[in-house]
Amino acid sequence: MAAASSSDSDSGRAESSEASSKWLDAHYDPMANIHTFSACLELADLHGDGEYKLVVGDLGPGGQQPRLKVLKGPTVLSESPLPALPAAAATFLMEQHEPRTPALALASGPCVYVYKNLRPYFKFTLPQLPPNPLEQDLWNQAKEDRIDPLTLKEMLEGIREKAEVPLSVQSLRFLQLELSEMEAFVNQHKSKSIRRQTVITTMTTLKKNLADEDAVSCLVLGTENKELLVLDPEAFTVLAKMSLPSVPVFLEASGQFDVEFRLAAACRNGNIYMLRRDSKRPKYCIELSAQPVGLVRVHKVLVVGSNQDSLHGFTHKGKRLWTVQMPAAILTMNLLEQRSRGLQAVMAGLANGEVRIYRDKALLSVVRTPDAVTSLCFGRYGREDHTLVMTTRGGGLIIKILKRTAVFVEGGGEAGPPPAQAMKLNMPRKTRLYVDQTLREREAGTAMHRAFQADLHLLRLRAARASVQALESSLSPVSATAREPLKLHAVNTSTARPILGLLVCFLYNEGLYALPRAFFKVPLLVPGLNYPLETFVESLSDKGISDIIKVLVLREGQNAPLLSAHISMPGTRVQALVWEDPTCRGATGPVSHNY
Repeated sequence: MAAASSSDSDSGRAESSEASSKWLDAHYDPMANIHTFSACLELADLHGDGEYKLVVGDLGPGGQQPRLKVLKGPTVLSESPLPALPAAAATFLMEQHEPRTPALALASGPCVYVYKNLRPYFKFTLPQLPPNPLEQDLWNQAKEDRIDPLTLKEMLEGIREKAEVPLSVQSLRFLQLELSEMEAFVNQHKSKSIRRQTVITTMTTLKKNLADEDAVSCLVLGTENKELLVLDPEAFTVLAKMSLPSVPVFLEASGQFDVEFRLAAACRNGNIYMLRRDSKRPKYCIELSAQPVGLVRVHKVLVVGSNQDSLHGFTHKGKRLWTVQMPAAILTMNLLEQRSRGLQAVMAGLANGEVRIYRDKALLSVVRTPDAVTSLCFGRYGREDHTLVMTTRGGGLIIKILKRTAVFVEGGGEAGPPPAQAMKLNMPRKTRLYVDQTLREREAGTAMHRAFQADLHLLRLRAARASVQALESSLSPVSATAREPLKLHAVNTSTARPILGLLVCFLYNEGLYALPRAFFKVPLLVPGLNYPLETFVESLSDKGISDIIKVLVLREGQNAPLLSAHISMPGTRVQALVWEDPTCRGATGPVSHNY
């Protein structure tokens, strides 16, 4: 154990020294009072003078007093209050005219605030949504004093639980009031019209018609009402609107809007949806096993961080390429791009105070910080091309500069082809049998292909017949009726309706097994929750014989099962205990069975 600990510490010191040899410590201020996340950090040349500055959408301590901060080096250059918490910040070119000064867009609440030369330039507000007609009718009745505030509250609560259209902010505030405050609130707001306003959850940029670095870009907004909006960079009108099954929280864009583009949206339901040009709805869907905590596009690979402490690489069509397990929870992610060396990698800030840099699944570097990093960005800052800016959980600011001589080397030999690939194989000589078989395939190729196609169609026919038989006899793990949308493991696949009145039954060989609870009722199944239903199985055989146990899901009053599954039980194992007796040495006897 001591030797193992010594080797681990030595490797940790070597890794730390390797990381410190690549980075220069430029600045560290633990009391900078910056509380933000990676989407609200941006490095940009705001004045067109070649001096890049750091733009921070600061949430403020405890989410209070949000502010827009601009830093030049370690000092705050300007600071202005924001009306709501910031959601994202981005810089983009609005026009081709000289001087080509980028504009700053800050998403906050339902608005996008656009700045040029750090001065307010334009304010875009999301279009209002139609209110709930039942809610509108209730407030009209309150305006005419036909219902009292208590009745209004009860009816609004009923609408909030059942209606598909969410309530307005006015109604939601009213439902949070105490009984003594309701009447004054109704008198104050009953004459106002009901407005339902959504908010921006995420934002990114998309090139308009050229792929150049200094080309004009459009803003892409993700909203709380499950939509994506593409804005014109000059008129700030909506160029395209796309719908999603859930609320987007992370966005990645590639391509040009006028030519061809792809949008990847990670949503709150744990899925990533892919959209292309002229598509109003997602084209592909990537289903994750956990909630996403970050989304970064590295070349043509989508790197997703999940709350299961792992990084995943996917293609744009949803194929999983690789998975890397992290030593701690992932707090934030961003892209590291070193254009001089053609390097693109993903940075992941972990809860244990590490920032890990990966190219695909190969670890390039580990940067250790005094506190857990909650936001980071990499790029040109001031006059330095490769600067890493990080903010910590306690509000600190860390600035590191990558050395010009630093070269990231992938560890573990994971990159490139393996050495065995360059070795020549000793190919056997062609035998007479091989030559005869080749001639036969040339002469009878058509007949062989037809025979293969006949067998393939026969296989498909048998598979279709087996599928139909499974559906008719309810042997499938997924029910075939729309009335009971279920699948095995007690997961209610309906999204809006609970299910009641189900039974679970076990069929087994009573000579081999004993189940104290072989038939029981299923509780109410609420959509979206997992219900583990357990029972104990006792093996009655000591000969290692095993059999299958059938599990049936039934509905009261019906004789055909909704679902069924066969569980192959493992064989039993007999353990013997050896004891010593003064009168009989080495006697043995069976003691217990393990299942």
